[in-house]
Amino acid sequence: MYTKFFRLAQAPFSISPDPRYLFMSERHREALAHLLYGVDAGGGVVLLTGDIGTGKTTICRCFLEQVPANCNVAYIFNPKLTVIELLQSICEEFHVPLDKPNPGVKDHIDVLNRFLLAAHAEGRSNVLVIDEAQNLSADVLEQLRLLTNLETSERKLLQIILIGQPELRTILARPDLEQLAQRVIAHYHLTALSEDETASYIQHRMATAGLTTASPFQQPLMKQIHRLSAGVPRRINLLCDRALLGAYAKGSHEVDRGTIDEAASELFIHQRNGKDGEKRRRWPAVATLAAGLALIAAAWLVNEGSLLHNGSANAPAASASTAEAPAEPSNPVVNVVRSVLLEDSPPAEAAPQPGESPATTQAIFSVKNGSTRTGLRNEAEAIAQLGPYWRLDLAGDDPCGAARAKNVHCHRSNGGISELRQLDRPAMLKLYDQSNRPFYAMLAGLSDNTASLQVGDARQDVNLLTLARFFRSEFITLWRAPSGFDDTIEMGDHGPAVDWFAGELAKLHGAKPPAPDQPFTQKTLKQVRLFQQAHGLFVDGVIGPVTAMHINRAAGVDEPRLGAQATTAQRAE
Repeated sequence: MYTKFFRLAQAPFSISPDPRYLFMSERHREALAHLLYGVDAGGGVVLLTGDIGTGKTTICRCFLEQVPANCNVAYIFNPKLTVIELLQSICEEFHVPLDKPNPGVKDHIDVLNRFLLAAHAEGRSNVLVIDEAQNLSADVLEQLRLLTNLETSERKLLQIILIGQPELRTILARPDLEQLAQRVIAHYHLTALSEDETASYIQHRMATAGLTTASPFQQPLMKQIHRLSAGVPRRINLLCDRALLGAYAKGSHEVDRGTIDEAASELFIHQRNGKDGEKRRRWPAVATLAAGLALIAAAWLVNEGSLLHNGSANAPAASASTAEAPAEPSNPVVNVVRSVLLEDSPPAEAAPQPGESPATTQAIFSVKNGSTRTGLRNEAEAIAQLGPYWRLDLAGDDPCGAARAKNVHCHRSNGGISELRQLDRPAMLKLYDQSNRPFYAMLAGLSDNTASLQVGDARQDVNLLTLARFFRSEFITLWRAPSGFDDTIEMGDHGPAVDWFAGELAKLHGAKPPAPDQPFTQKTLKQVRLFQQAHGLFVDGVIGPVTAMHINRAAGVDEPRLGAQATTAQRAE
């Protein structure tokens, strides 16, 4: 309804799952690591808990995308089952035929045990994943414990992963379930986003939805949104969606504090208090009707998938805010994950694409464990491979210094896929294999769901969900700087770099360029702020590398771009 009004390609806060919107905070990466640990942990129970809407189902979907080819997975999402129904569902998920009509519990366990033994003999592992596990009855939980007894002399035959709300921990703490609780070999509790992560999450979703103008959600609103949503992604989505609807109903292209309060009062009834009541105003009738319809749709779709999706954004990260989140107790499992899953075998080669020789489609790294023989281990060598795109020879121990001598600067960032989409230029991604060893691969192309990586003649297309396992948002890229630029430009600075940026900003705003060697004035500061707002950047009035790269793009500076044009042919120009 409001997408055209805000010049968006699609609704940014839809509750339908979409891999383009995947947002993996550090805690979500840790949670995913626990599930991956469960694939080859040798039996027992892995527990993932979290409040409603924190992204448990999204983590589960990421996990299912990453399951190795030699692993059989049974996924049960409706756990309100009897013991016989549970066993029947497990057999159906593993495609295990039953020997007789109307089989009992023993019959199901017998055929399941034979299947698990045969899979073990073939070198295959078996994982049972149960979502919404807090709904399991006590007798079903006891049956799950008995299933962990299926084993050989070497290892357990079935790994069980339970995903549920916090009350699942309370259930397992009951005295009658102590034996099952003792089988839990790893547990991770997923917490909500910090205030800075909330800001990055909102900014990323808006950018991914196609925002090209000033963001309706400016930085001063983030504290309020985080407070009202408690940092829970599902609540953030509902709140921001309703706030955009309210702004649209008022004919405003910017969401204000009052609109957010109104949206929260409609959505989060239990948070109302006297102060909120004084601020509330009635929405126009059309907004109320539309909001009602949206809420009905949300209620129908809410169990269809999680709302937590992709990347981080340009808003600066604040480690202090992250530290305010409840700390997860020290747990060695994440370190064990990296060693258990790491294999010494080389990555498999990707299938050749039409018109390409096998040499150009050699895989850069294994999507199973990140092992690589092609990825670059040395940062200087990695940066040097970016040089030809800017028509530079950067060979040597100090490629950034060599580039800077030619007015091309290195830019290091942890902005992730979201910032890379905005900057739209080749970059060296810093990736980590499962033993936490870093390596580099160049991002040469980026689509809605896939990243195209390149190292020399080796190329590989990787699903963004897969890439999220190994990419911690760190990258290095290059950009052309005007003469005299030194890290940042702000009020009071002057020189050739100030002249260039002030002139280009004046052109973009239809104003007359200032005379040479003028200081950075209040007028230029206002133009910088307007430019940052229009491009969804952090609004501080300072020209840093990210703002400068966006000005370069708007001014038509010759720099390489992501996509089909970022090819070997372009490098050779």
